[in-house]
Formats: sequence, structure tokens, C-alpha cells
Amino acid sequence: MLKIILPTIMLLPTTLLSPQKFLWTNVTTHSLLIATLSLQWSLPTYYPLKNMTQWTGIDQISSPLLILSYWLLPLTILASQNHLQHEPTTRERTFIMTLIMIQPFIILAFSATELMLFYISFEATLIPTLILITRWGDQPERLSAGIYLLFYTLISSLPLLVTILHLHAQIGTLHLTMLKLTHPTPTTPWAHFLSSLALLMAFMVKAPLYGLHLWLPKARVEAPIAGSMLLAALLLKLGGYGIMRITLLTGPISNHLYYPFLTLALWGALMTSSICLRQTDLKSLIAYSSVSHMGLVIAAGMIQTHWSFSGAMTLMISHGLTSSMLFCLANTNYERTHSRILLLTRGLQPLLPLMATWWLLANLTNMALPPTTNLMAELTIMIALFNWSTPTILLTGAASLLTASYTLFMLLTTQRGPLPNYITSIQNSNTREHLLMTLHIIPMLLLILKPETISGFPL
Repeated sequence: MLKIILPTIMLLPTTLLSPQKFLWTNVTTHSLLIATLSLQWSLPTYYPLKNMTQWTGIDQISSPLLILSYWLLPLTILASQNHLQHEPTTRERTFIMTLIMIQPFIILAFSATELMLFYISFEATLIPTLILITRWGDQPERLSAGIYLLFYTLISSLPLLVTILHLHAQIGTLHLTMLKLTHPTPTTPWAHFLSSLALLMAFMVKAPLYGLHLWLPKARVEAPIAGSMLLAALLLKLGGYGIMRITLLTGPISNHLYYPFLTLALWGALMTSSICLRQTDLKSLIAYSSVSHMGLVIAAGMIQTHWSFSGAMTLMISHGLTSSMLFCLANTNYERTHSRILLLTRGLQPLLPLMATWWLLANLTNMALPPTTNLMAELTIMIALFNWSTPTILLTGAASLLTASYTLFMLLTTQRGPLPNYITSIQNSNTREHLLMTLHIIPMLLLILKPETISGFPL
């Protein structure tokens, strides 16, 4: 664990001491090397926890998410290069350092085997994200987006802290390996219900559950490209990961909690897909599509079966890469046309034919076309939900139909149709952008060859 965390921390002096000429090259290369090194975590093991230390350990649930978070760091740095080139050197360094600061917190959150450490790192990711949104966002609305993000997350996570302290008072330890061995202390049904609700609430907001998702479109739209990618690919996954970790500990969840959460998650997948069909803002459309996908993850996490956990895990990884790639593509459009409105940025295929290929690939993975891991994940979740309750097939089926509809709507609006009159000349796509898209799509195509590396459980 240390041999990967230490090089990550050493990225900070690299950023500070690199000469301006080699700043981006050094940081990107260094972070790509660490990402390659982190691939060793995907190797199967006979032990329930590998790389075990006193506070951290990696198992089948956390290793795919850890590799994803390391893989995305060089990609966020690559994506941010263009819009920061006009800023002073000190601001560029500050930006890269803020990005790097999020990394150790995310790594600790995914690998912590102690609930208090998990809570602290879970909350600490909020600070650098807030700095990214409020300092480097494009529009004046970024301040209100930051306030939304801050208060939604803080209000929901306070009950989580209280419940963790209550658990400690009851059992005497917060170590996950010990909690699995201890018998649940007898409590009244009402107390059990409240503690389960408090434990799940913080993750439901982070994931986000439909109804608690209002901070997400604001934060995603106003964040710079690196912030959007991080929110899409990693910070939402903290919610899904928390649900999977905590539900295993709380034992059987009371029926009073099952139904509202599952109903909201599935209904939310349907509603946000419908909202996507009438969006005018490209980034907002991609943000709402995430709520729809994470609705399926929450629903799968609540059922607590092997199949559903496996599907949720695969969908989180697939969605992380797909959503991040879509944000990168939206950003390449924005950098050229300076507009996110779909009507003003349409018909770009004749001008940027190679970009149109990336758009097609990203949209096909988003609508879960075979042979992508997205399809495998959605099918696994649908089967698990159908096995749990037959009528859910209506909601999941309608949601996947709407997903295909809005994805095709996004592809056709951005690439086809008449070119707006005000676009007379446009900057060509460059190697950096193609490399960025390639690094997103290669893992997606390779993972379907060996899906058990990300399915959370050895199949």
C-alpha cells in the first residue's frame, strides 16, 4: 500500500519543483507510472484482505475502485491542460496540487478497514472538490453550486458520524474485520431502523439517490473539466461503495427502509432519463444521466445478493469511465464553440470527423451496447432485481429504453444537422485529446475480456 501512496504524495514536490516547460509532462508521466503500478491490485488472491496493514486493506470490492481512481488522475491532468494554459504558473501549480490532494483521501476512503478513518477521508474529499469548483469553475453560479454541494453532504453525513460513535459505544471497536465477527447487539426495532437510516443517508446523498440529487447537476455543470470527471468517476462511487460496505455490516435492513429507497432509486432512473430527453445543456444532460445509472447501483446495493453486488460493482466502474469520457468530449466542444447549449453546438461531424468517432463510441457504451461491460452490469442488476420482485422489470426496462433514446438524441444533436452560421472556423482536434479518449476507451474494451477483475466477486 505504501509503495503506491508514497509516490502519490511525491507528486506534490514534483509539481512544485518541475520547471514550467516540463510541468505538465512530468506530472502526467509520473501519475501514469503510478496508475500502471496500481494494476497489481487486480490480481486475484486467496485471502479476504490483501496488502493488510493496521488501518487499510484491499479486498474484491475496493480494488477495482482503487485502480479506477489512480487511472483517472493522469486523465484529469491531461484534460485540464488546455484551459489552464493562459493562467499564471503559480495558479497552474495550485490547480495540479489540488487535484493531487484529492487522491490520498479517495485512496484511504476506498481501502480503510476502520470506520472512523473511512468517515474522515470520505468527508475530506469534499474540501479539494469545493476548491476546484469555486475557484476554477467557468460561470458565476459556481459559488451557489459549491454551497449546494457542501450543505447537502454535511447535513447528510452528521447522522452518519453520530451512528458510528454509537456503534463504537455498543461494540467497543470500529474495525471492519472485528465488526463482521461481533453479534449485533439487541436493540429495539425503532433504534435499528434509525441507525440503518442514518448509516445509509450519507451515502444516498453522495451516490445520489433521486430526490437527494439536486446538488449534482449544479456542481457538475459549474465545475472545470477535471472537477466534472472526478465527480462523475470517483466521488459518486464513494456513495455506492459506502452502501455496499455498510449494508453488509448492518445485517438485514428493515422492510420500512427497503421499499422507499428501492422505489426512489428505480423511479429516479426513469425520471432522470426522461429529464435528459429535454435538456438543452450538454453537461447537464450527462450529469442527469449519472443519476439514472447510479439509481440502478443503489437499487442493487439494497438487495444485498452476490449477483446484485457484482452488477453494482461492474456498473460503477463502467459508468466511471463512460461518464468521464463524455465529459471530456463535451469539454472539447466547449473549448471550440464556447457554448454548452445543444442547439448552438450541433453538426460538428464534418468539421471534426475523428471526434465524431469518439462520440459514437462513448454513446454506444453509455447506452450499454454489447460487447461492453455496461451491458453485462445492467443485465446482472436487472436479473437480480427481477428475481427479488417481478414488477421491477417494468421500471428497469423503461429506464434502459429511455437511456437509449437520450443517448441517441445527444449523439444526433451534437454531430448531425446543419452547422450553425456563427461557426466559420474551428480549431482541429489534437493528439492530446485523442490520447485522452484512447485511455478512456481501452480499459472499457479490455475489461469485457476478463470481467471478473471488476465484478467485485470472483465469478
